[in-house]
Amino acid sequence: MQNRFIDSISQLSKPLSTALVPLLNDDFCGHIDANQLSVLIDKTKLTEQELLLALLPVAAALASPSLSQFFVGAIAKGGSGDIYMGANLELPGEALFHTVHAEQSAISHAWLSGETQIVDIVVNFSPCGHCRQFINELVDGSKINIHLPGQATAPLSHYLPYAFGPTDLNVTRPLLSKSNIEFNLESSDPLIIEALDQAGLSYAPYTNCHAAVVLETHDGATFCGRYAENAAFNPSMQPMQMALSNLIRHNRDYSDIKRAVLIESSKGQISLVGAAMDALHTIAAVELEHIVVDPS
Repeated sequence: MQNRFIDSISQLSKPLSTALVPLLNDDFCGHIDANQLSVLIDKTKLTEQELLLALLPVAAALASPSLSQFFVGAIAKGGSGDIYMGANLELPGEALFHTVHAEQSAISHAWLSGETQIVDIVVNFSPCGHCRQFINELVDGSKINIHLPGQATAPLSHYLPYAFGPTDLNVTRPLLSKSNIEFNLESSDPLIIEALDQAGLSYAPYTNCHAAVVLETHDGATFCGRYAENAAFNPSMQPMQMALSNLIRHNRDYSDIKRAVLIESSKGQISLVGAAMDALHTIAAVELEHIVVDPS
């Protein structure tokens, strides 16, 4: 079992901790598939909602709150039935807008794993306004059920009445909708090829700045992040922050980073290179490889 989960396991019931420990191997990054979830329900005799709430300490163990020391864990349940954990991430010494919220981390975890719909979000503290706005960008966002300890389940529309979202800006394919933008760039570099693929899957309906970051570690593993815009603009999730959240969820250190590539579209109204460089240089002595590409 990974050391970061030792304290959280002690907070769980004996049946749950016994059933969960075999899953917490070196590869565990917070993803539990539908079959594994069913086994946990069977072994613990908990309802699904009770189980997901009980798992929140495990999700919070994925956090890296270097500034606040305030650990937040979230779980997003996808339409597939799989669950995806996420946690807050703060960059030491860097501006607060670089922070990744737990709900963003869990949602991006699901998105990067191929989910096209989120049906439930479970979190150990009430979602802040920033996160409510971010959730509202998703497919059927207002209908997503929010589960909190000690409170009745309610849809996002309860937490965000009179919401402003994609439809107000004439966007008909919200975040998590299937999309794929192709770019004119030939390369034999696997990292650049992956970054191109991820940029094509990014979500940028307001600026057309389709973009992605891929981080490579010294052992050759890669961790990606896509740009995810928001109708309210500020809750947009930067690709570098998503990639860093992905890296930390997989129990890697910033010192493991060997290369970092940012791909962004030449048709974008903005550039993410400054924000990406600021975040990267805060945590790693690695130069950002920045490539601007034309859409096909």
